Amino acid sequence: MAKLLEGPAMGLFEKWGVKTPYKIVISDASQIDSLIDSNKWMNDRKMVVKAHEALGGRFKLGLVKIDLDIKGVKEAAEEILTREVEGLKINQVIIAEMIPHDEEYYIAVQSTREGAEILLAKFGGIEVEENWDKVKRTFVEVGEKPTNSQLQDLAKEAGFDGELVGKIAEFAAKFFECYDSEDGQYIEINPLIVNPKNNELTALDAVTNLDGDARFRHPDWNFTFSADFGREYTRSEKEIMEIDSKVKGSVKLIEIQGGTTALLPAGGGASVFYSDAVVTLGGTLANYSEYSGDPPSWAVEALTIEVASLPGIKNIIVGGAIANFTDVKATFAGIIAGFRKVRKEGKMDGVKIWVRRGGPNELAGLEAMRELKNEGFDIEVFDRYTPLTDIVNMALGK
Repeated sequence: MAKLLEGPAMGLFEKWGVKTPYKIVISDASQIDSLIDSNKWMNDRKMVVKAHEALGGRFKLGLVKIDLDIKGVKEAAEEILTREVEGLKINQVIIAEMIPHDEEYYIAVQSTREGAEILLAKFGGIEVEENWDKVKRTFVEVGEKPTNSQLQDLAKEAGFDGELVGKIAEFAAKFFECYDSEDGQYIEINPLIVNPKNNELTALDAVTNLDGDARFRHPDWNFTFSADFGREYTRSEKEIMEIDSKVKGSVKLIEIQGGTTALLPAGGGASVFYSDAVVTLGGTLANYSEYSGDPPSWAVEALTIEVASLPGIKNIIVGGAIANFTDVKATFAGIIAGFRKVRKEGKMDGVKIWVRRGGPNELAGLEAMRELKNEGFDIEVFDRYTPLTDIVNMALGK
């Protein structure tokens, strides 16, 4: 699951005909003056300033300022951009027009094992959490779309009446189309309001989680996903994400500060397995990473360079189960090339490498790994007959 910040999420909504307020995202309050001329709406509307970060409860944290003119917007932006919350420095704010409204609603679509649920309520804001049992739902099977009568019935069940029933049903259809076409996993608008200026349903906020691995299907996804762990992505993480978006298969990297055991596992299952084993045996992880789906060797090489360059590491575990179709020799060629480049830069002194793998071309791949010992690498190589946990035991001296 990959999270979008509010600005790009609303841009995605607009693509599918969902109305949103005028808005801009800035990283420095000094940018406001230069943006006023090209954003005329800022001159004659009250505005809202919000921290543009993946944070819940922004209002309670004082990271939302409302009913502001230009002067107030500048002051609010300057103040919010100095804030740090739970170790996360606020680097951006979103400035949006403030739309007066009488009622707030809630709508969301979430994936389930069998399909998707559309959730709807004739209330919004913090009332949703307080009245979760009153949120109404309708189910849509995988590969199907909700019918107009199904959505009208949902609107009536949620308490809407009159012309709003048809409006809500039409809006929900567009919203579901956005979810379905953009590989959504969970999308939400809270609050959804009726704009009194044009009588159109309008999204005032957005929560959007997409299938990040589906980026290859969406050449127009020009946004960066938000980190889910309370900090910005590092340079290395961003570089691997960029590579991952362009290649067959997958390469992933998340850095963990202070760990001494780095992981370069084949497959998501192996990554979780090795992570659990290291922590259970009292080790400390320097990263989460994995390569899978037979990625090209150059992509694996790039991932290896970032993993082998992590500061303070003592062990690198190159592990995996027995591959079905990933070419062990080809992917190991990328790993070997990465190790050589990092060692040439003097970054692998005192680092021991542990290898365990099986699969297509495993004999040639494992032999190529063993040859690294002749080049001065401190490396131990094992085949499919060595239990996966054994190399973790050995690496941690257990």
